[in-house]
Amino acid sequence: MTDTEPGKRDRLTRWRLVLGGDDADGITTGAGGAIRLTDTDLRRDRALDELYGSPRKGPGSLASSSPRVARWLGDIRGYFPSSVVQVMQADAMDRLGLRQLLLEPEMLRTVQPDINLVSTLIGLGRAIPERSRDTAREVVRHVTKELEERLRSKTVQAVSGALNRAARTRRPRHRDIDWNRTIAANLKHYQPEYRTVVPERLVGFARRSSEIQREIILCIDQSGSMAESVVYASVFGAVLASLSTVRTRMVVFDTEVVDLTEELDDPVDVLFGVQLGGGTDINRALVYCQEQISTPDETVLILISDLYEGGIAEEMVRRASSIVGSGATMIALLALSDNGHPSFDSAHAARLAGVGVPAFACTPDQFPELMATAIERRDVTEWAASHGIPTSRAEGVPGSAAPSQP
Repeated sequence: MTDTEPGKRDRLTRWRLVLGGDDADGITTGAGGAIRLTDTDLRRDRALDELYGSPRKGPGSLASSSPRVARWLGDIRGYFPSSVVQVMQADAMDRLGLRQLLLEPEMLRTVQPDINLVSTLIGLGRAIPERSRDTAREVVRHVTKELEERLRSKTVQAVSGALNRAARTRRPRHRDIDWNRTIAANLKHYQPEYRTVVPERLVGFARRSSEIQREIILCIDQSGSMAESVVYASVFGAVLASLSTVRTRMVVFDTEVVDLTEELDDPVDVLFGVQLGGGTDINRALVYCQEQISTPDETVLILISDLYEGGIAEEMVRRASSIVGSGATMIALLALSDNGHPSFDSAHAARLAGVGVPAFACTPDQFPELMATAIERRDVTEWAASHGIPTSRAEGVPGSAAPSQP
């Protein structure tokens, strides 16, 4: 290879950085010469080696020195794109003991804010000392504000559109039928022999724009594996709470149930009201949520959980069946995140599907359309299938099987 082939040299340089030094220094250009790193690439190489090289011990360890970690965090922001920085920061949490260093406000100011960092901070929770709390809140606010800016418009548009369409439903409840308009719309179906009109289409009264049209309950599992879902749910909760035509309630749970509805105007307050970890009692959370349902046929309950129930599973399924039987729409989101196929209890997901509770994961970008589908009382399972989202199938249905745990 010659110097007139920069594309190939760049590829070999990237391989050299990925594989590290030592034996990898023997990667050649094809003309017998080893890859020579530029000064910038050497600094990239040192930053990668600090994180992924052989474990370091003693006083020279990067993990033992807060100033050195702070300098390293600054280096990687200068040498790598944002997406790579986020991956390296996440790896540093485990390999360099960065979680403990994050308890220092000086360290927090050097880290690039992202959803993984927010998940780590809410996981640390009450372990964050008083001197670091204001800085931690600033970091969380930065990320939640960015997420809200990204998701608000799409959510408001999808939900408001669904509410408008639902208000014009052709299947109104009996008490909502506008009989004068229904008769006028069906005069062509007048039956002279019976001296009556057989309505083909029912017309309902249009709702006032200021009237509460739906009640939404977000019921969120606080187990540690659900951290990213909790972050996104808090942002969506704040957006939904800002709509005057929707009444939104947010409930978080482990073995206890905490109602954070009063904090919904600020996702930061919601997240610092969450305590990740501990056990899981889904049935207990569903008991509380069911008590909050006043108009079942206008209520959408979103259970966000991996369904690893620590309580009585049979009671959880019976409770879910009761909620659906009352007329409410209930959905089990196995994850609300960008992290791909989640780990979840496939047997519990299949049992919930068997009582009319669709169970699947979705991304934050898909969530607004999911909410619109639920608000209009369309088939959520069909919606998921149309978007290529695998859903859990009811146990005992021929030809179907619940997805296995990864």
